[in-house]
Amino acid sequence: MGALKEELDREIAKRRTFAIISHPDAGKTTLTEKLLLYGGAIHLAGSIKSRKTQRHAVSDWMEIEKQRGISVTSSVLQFDYDGYRINILDTPGHQDFSEDTYRTLMAVDSAVMIIDAAKGVEAQTRKLFRVCRQRGIPIFTFVNKLDRFGKAPLDLMDELENVLGIRSYPMNWPIGTDGTYRGVYDREKNRIELFAEDTSHGQETRVSEVFAMDDPAWKERVGAEAAAALADDIELLRDAGEAFDRAAIDAGELTPMFFGSAMTNFGVQNFLEEYIRLAPTPAPR
Repeated sequence: MGALKEELDREIAKRRTFAIISHPDAGKTTLTEKLLLYGGAIHLAGSIKSRKTQRHAVSDWMEIEKQRGISVTSSVLQFDYDGYRINILDTPGHQDFSEDTYRTLMAVDSAVMIIDAAKGVEAQTRKLFRVCRQRGIPIFTFVNKLDRFGKAPLDLMDELENVLGIRSYPMNWPIGTDGTYRGVYDREKNRIELFAEDTSHGQETRVSEVFAMDDPAWKERVGAEAAAALADDIELLRDAGEAFDRAAIDAGELTPMFFGSAMTNFGVQNFLEEYIRLAPTPAPR
């Protein structure tokens, strides 16, 4: 019995099960595809920027989903990454199909909330967030579409707190401004990661170069203005931002916040690896 329990504990410890919640068109299905790419579950993501595209998202399998370019049913997608088994419950974001999403949220151990960088917190996101808050499940935030013009990162942090009532701790921080982001500063690893744009929607590795924070080479790449702005932002986050609190994350009171662009694979791998590190394992029902 002891050996069986140990094996069971190992299997439980390597599993992560989460649902993705967002307003329609925030990039939920696109992020799901890119996570599947990193896990090797698929080899080419479908671009869903146009309803006329010949390739559709792997999680959008119903004819109505292909025609309308939205998810209307829940589907369970599974892949392995770095020794972990990841289960994604890809749920409908459209309000007409939200009952399916509410049921799905009863089966997950955490949630990933996608925020459109330009639109901020939207109506359907607020509704789904309230369900997660009632359950007290951990929420991870991915700010999407940083390849386009959007709100300032600090304004998005304020919006999470003022609209949703949840504090945030940025795990990384974008370098650059408004659709010209060059990479991210990884606060945990204290390093700079510059990204190449993904135009193929199928390449798995997007990190082009990694620099130590004290390496002057990255400053030359991004320019003096962007480097100075990053230094100011880092100081502000350190002095006035929330402290990292694992207990508050587990209780759903503090959300780890990630910045990126699912369509271009910008920041996706950073998010995946940190999510695996911080997300809870399956709990007793």
